Amino acid sequence: MDKGILIVGGGPAGMVAGLLFARAGVPTTVLEKHADFLRDFRGDTVHPSTLDLFDELGLLDRLLELPHDKVSDLSGLVAGRMVRLADFTHLPGRGKFIAMMPQWHFLNFVAEEARRYPSFTLRMETEATGLIEEQGRIVGATTNAGDIRAALTIAADGRSSILRADAGLPVEDLGAPIDVLWFRAPKERTPDNRTQGNIEGGEMVVLIDRGDYFQCARVITKGAADVVLARGIDAFRREVAAAAPALAPHIAELASLDDVKLLTVALNRLTQWSRPGLLAIGDAAHAMSPVGGVGINLAVQDAVAAANILAGAMAAGRDPDPLLAKVQGRRMFPVKVIQGLQRAIHRNVIGPAIAGAVKPPLAARILDRVPLLQRIPARVLGLGVRREHIRSPRAPN
Repeated sequence: MDKGILIVGGGPAGMVAGLLFARAGVPTTVLEKHADFLRDFRGDTVHPSTLDLFDELGLLDRLLELPHDKVSDLSGLVAGRMVRLADFTHLPGRGKFIAMMPQWHFLNFVAEEARRYPSFTLRMETEATGLIEEQGRIVGATTNAGDIRAALTIAADGRSSILRADAGLPVEDLGAPIDVLWFRAPKERTPDNRTQGNIEGGEMVVLIDRGDYFQCARVITKGAADVVLARGIDAFRREVAAAAPALAPHIAELASLDDVKLLTVALNRLTQWSRPGLLAIGDAAHAMSPVGGVGINLAVQDAVAAANILAGAMAAGRDPDPLLAKVQGRRMFPVKVIQGLQRAIHRNVIGPAIAGAVKPPLAARILDRVPLLQRIPARVLGLGVRREHIRSPRAPN
């Protein structure tokens, strides 16, 4: 493994990076600490930018054979008024919608495709516990299954990255004024996907349609979870059903507050993504707010950029260290832009909404009235900024 790559973390960034480096012929090992990819509170959105990347790989048709719903526009119910904010149907390429796909299906698919390459290894239930450093260079990671050495270690182990902390990479905290309470609520199956945001009476509740249930996100002020939950399960049911009427028919089946989980929202980024022998990508490099559901897709873009810059050189046996800073140079601008937009939405939309604002923001009302303008947020959310394309090599069969 000394000449290969070790990727720590089997989320979207780690798995897509694993696929692309293995595709280029680089010996690749991905570590995932859990026994499977099944998590209730992972995002479900596969944005147009990611769909287009899989189309470039020739994998889109197979990906879309998996269970998914298509969301061609984004709308929200604000003070009883339905507001349409984004229309994806005019985007270039085949990805003219958001695919609502449970992330465990997506990750299993990427793993299956990566296993087609003999240079790929996925080790489940293998948790990295620290870095191996020799003469100022990272040469692998310690794990619960022993040391693993590599020419390059990629930290894709999320916003609470152990490797990032062990490497001492500097983090800039941008501050997030919100947290999220996650819970499920049963629903009837419908022919269309009814994912939407709801703002009413000082509450904001986002419903992610998963067929026979909603995965729900109640947005609250940072640090307010104890106060909200102290009012009890009856008050919780009543408050979320008032904000999101679609929950009302089955909200009584939310049995207790044990079924409500707190997501502490973070918004930060590394000011330095690499050290010799180590590169951070995805949430390990930049924790995103859940606003817009863009975190998964930014992570995938990081993986593509890393492979574009590094895979060919590593496949040829060259030292990756001189190239590591180029990944940050390529990806920092889009991260700053999207995080800046998220902070603006926190300040100008979510803040007033949970403070009791009674009508949609002016920008939302304009978007709703002028359908042509809905293409702008669709492009930003759907394709991002400085989006990547597959340029990493494919090794001969």
